[in-house]
Amino acid sequence: MPSERIIESDAFFSMLGLAMRAGQLTLGEDGVRKAIASGKAEFVLLDAGASANTTKMFTDSCAYYGVMLLTAQKDRLGLAIGKSGRMSAAVAKGPLAKKLLSLAQA
Repeated sequence: MPSERIIESDAFFSMLGLAMRAGQLTLGEDGVRKAIASGKAEFVLLDAGASANTTKMFTDSCAYYGVMLLTAQKDRLGLAIGKSGRMSAAVAKGPLAKKLLSLAQA
């Protein structure tokens, strides 16, 4: 199940935009699923406006592969990365992902 706490931190979403420009995000349903299954994803960010089917698919996939699943405010994910309408993103393992996680906890 996605984390119950919805991420609202402006610093998190600013850093997410940097991660996008740095090529550290995987977008699209298939791409995110492949990143989860291959072990390349540090965590998955799911938009609060995602459909029930999308939410269930990523919840189950993340639980099976042991990947953290976080929830973003509705429409905030697409706005932060400059691609409106995106419902999911996988963040690649590395220092940028660690920084994003620390900002998510703040």
